[in-house]
Amino acid sequence: MANERIILGIDPGTTIMGFGLIRVVNKKMEFIQLNELQLNKMDDHYMRLARIFERTIELIDTYHPDEIAIEAPFFGKNVQSMLKLGRAQGVAMAAGLSRQIPITEYEPKKIKMAITGNGTASKEQVAKMLQQLLGLKELPKNLDSTDGLAAAVCHFFNSGRVEVGKSYSGWDAFVKQNENRIKK
Repeated sequence: MANERIILGIDPGTTIMGFGLIRVVNKKMEFIQLNELQLNKMDDHYMRLARIFERTIELIDTYHPDEIAIEAPFFGKNVQSMLKLGRAQGVAMAAGLSRQIPITEYEPKKIKMAITGNGTASKEQVAKMLQQLLGLKELPKNLDSTDGLAAAVCHFFNSGRVEVGKSYSGWDAFVKQNENRIKK
């Protein structure tokens, strides 16, 4: 029997959430899907978060991923943007954790490095490399979906290595690995 698993990659965002799915059979990647969730027409930030959670659950229930790879928020100067992005990432993670799916976070630089060999590669360079790696016929107009796919491919490339980022197998593991965040 073939060793098979599905990896869901997510690029969280409050205006666009990108996602991509790959199937790994033995040690070979196969493209399943990439797409994006448009949230910019929703005015209420909390409704956007609810939609991110709902869409992530829909993806999980449709494709039954074995693992989720998610892009970690980058540290910018705008604190409000960081907070919103962190919330978007958190609700996507909560959706996966609610279904007991292991989650691994990757820094944007690590994802770019895994895909292109260059940690400062542009979105376009990452997308073109994914197109070659997975035999994609065409690329989407917005590259948020390829960023989600890149997280999944990065996870595949890093599977079996000792250190792959922060992994959580459930709420208990998340709390245990983030004790410094708990207010006492």
